[in-house]
Parts: sequence; structure tokens; C-alpha cells
Amino acid sequence: LFSRAYSSFTNTGDTSQFENFKRAEAWWLDNFAFYQFLKDRFNDKPWYQWPRQYKLHDPKAMKELAGEPGIDQVKWLQFVFAGQWAALKAYCNKKDITLLGDMPFYISYDSVDVWANPQLFKIDKNGKIKGIAGVPPDYFSATGQLWGMPVYDWDRLKHSGYDWWFGRIRRNLQFFDLIRLDHFRAFSEYWEVPGGSKDAIGGSWEPAPGRDFFEKLKNDLGNLPFVAEDLGQIDEKVYQLRDAFNLPGMRVLQFAFDEAMPVSEHIPHNYPVNSFAYTGTHDNNTVRGWFDNDIDSKTKKRLRRYAGVKLGSDNINKVMTRMCYASVAKAAIVPLQDLLALDESARMNTPSSIEGNWLWMMQGEMLPGKLAKYLRNLTTLCNRQC
Repeated sequence: LFSRAYSSFTNTGDTSQFENFKRAEAWWLDNFAFYQFLKDRFNDKPWYQWPRQYKLHDPKAMKELAGEPGIDQVKWLQFVFAGQWAALKAYCNKKDITLLGDMPFYISYDSVDVWANPQLFKIDKNGKIKGIAGVPPDYFSATGQLWGMPVYDWDRLKHSGYDWWFGRIRRNLQFFDLIRLDHFRAFSEYWEVPGGSKDAIGGSWEPAPGRDFFEKLKNDLGNLPFVAEDLGQIDEKVYQLRDAFNLPGMRVLQFAFDEAMPVSEHIPHNYPVNSFAYTGTHDNNTVRGWFDNDIDSKTKKRLRRYAGVKLGSDNINKVMTRMCYASVAKAAIVPLQDLLALDESARMNTPSSIEGNWLWMMQGEMLPGKLAKYLRNLTTLCNRQC
């Protein structure tokens, strides 16, 4: 169907907008088209298993590819998507709806970015990872999390003026009004695990550019429309970096009800105004699944004492949503699964697992008409009207 649509488009005679798009976006689009074309040619094998001239991004091989008819079709699909997204964003913004994007910190090993810019990542001359991204043992995993992506070569990035990073951010800001910077702590320090490791225990904290990066980014953008994902093993330097640029952090209700509840940074009475409050994130269970399966009787007792009402599977989502909305945090975010009181089967992602994630999909019939009224009333009650 894509091929037929592309053929129909090229036969219309007017391709001027497409040609303008190709010229304006050539800095990323050319390599993306080569990468997608080669992925198809080599049956979706990762780039580091391609023939050597393609694996190493040989300029002569790339020049020969440029004339392949399938290259422009890949670019055209990006052109169509960009136009559709721009129309959607314009419609949302006209309705006073702001789009919050989510930018992963790291890039997949098998990606166009790593393939086309190997000098910016810790991989050797043959494409093998020398430094793997992850985090040490934490709340989610006793052996840490080994993510499988190569860490950045920050010395080379700094020498280039962070051009690749800034281009990536500018492109995302064409799609979104505000961006959540995932794994924000890695802008201060990052956990690097030696290549070939089976888990993340043997890694070490390595310095990242921190303030230098954000000072130059602010000079480039003029302002910093970001939310800092400041969760996990965070030290004072990360908070200082976040606050130096007045970035809102994150507060997650599901983390609030352990033994340190009264002084927890995730309990609503301790929220700073400059924060985003969540019932849970994409890495958490749904609120209902968390209540039914993940917490013990002592945690439930603390939760009941704090809520001041009887709690069960039938109302925990509404109680937690109200806590989130009633906090002083500048924004309240509630996953749709929690608004719909869905159980653990609707969980989005389980960290450190590689199967069964990112499969849940919202269907239109799931949304009851009364949900809009409920949210409108809660928004008015808690003065969350922008």
C-alpha cells in the first residue's frame, strides 16, 4: 500500500513540497533512508552484521545507494508523517492542548544514529560496544539494569559543540511543546558497564558534561522547555544541576508509602511546586495492579492512614488520582490505565525484562463518557485549569 501511495504521489506532477522537505531535513533524513533501505535489503539484521562496506558506512557505498528508487520512498514516508503530525499538533495547540514528549537518554545499538555516527559512542572500529549503558542495583532489579545501548563519548560530543544532541533536541521540539528528559541523572554522571558483561553490577559511575551542556543548550534554544526525570539513585549533584536551570522534577505516588512515608520526597505534602506529579510512570505497575499485587499489608496500612478512607481494588485509582491532582505540583499526570482502573495486565513496561512490554493499546470503546465529566470536575476542584 505504501508503494502504491508513493507511486500515485510521484505521478501527480507536483513534488515541490517533498523536495523542499528533503533539502531541509537532509542532515538526518539521508542517513535514515540509507539505514531503512539496508535493513530491508538484509532482512532486518542489525547494522553491525551487514557486509563491511555498509556496516562501516563507507562513503562510496553510500553514494552508490543514493540512486536506488527505494531511498526516496523512505524519505517520502517521513515527509507524510511530518505533515500529519504538524497538522495534529496545530489542532491540539489551537485547543490549548500542550504536547509533552518523552526523549530517551540513550540510543539503541541497532539504530541509524549509532551506525551513522559511531565516533560519538563508545564502540570500537568494528562496531562492537566497549561501554554499555545501564544502572546499578536498585528498586527494580537486584542485579541492576543492563540496557544494551552504547554509552556516549562525551569528550567527542563536547568537542563538536554537542551538535548531534542539539539537533536531536531541536527536531523533537518540532513535534512537542515540552520534553521529558529520561534518565536525567546521566547528564551529571552515568553508569558504564564494560562490553560483554552479563549484568550491570560491575559498572562504574563516569562524569558527564552537566552544566556545560545545558548552558550551551540554553544559548542555542533561548529557553529550556524540559522536565527532568530525576528518579532512581540520585545524588545532590543531580539536584543541583536540575535546579540550576529551573527544571521541574518528577514525583511518583507509588514510591511514597514505605517506612519513610512522612519525609518521603514522593508524598504529596513534600512536593515542591516546580514538579510534575504522577500516580505511576510507564515503568510502574498500574495503580490497581500495584495495590493488589505489589505492596504488603504494612504499606497498605500506611496508605489507608494517609488517604483517610477505606481502600480496595474498586477505588484505589480514584484515591490516588485525587492525591495527585490535589498536590501543589505544577502538573498532575495520570496514566490512562489508572483512570480506567485497569489491573496489572495493562502494565506498560517492566524494567529489566525484554518480553511482553509496550503491548497495551487504548481502544476508543474503553473511554466511558463520564470520564470527561469526572476529569473536568476534578480539574476545577483542584484549580488545575491553565
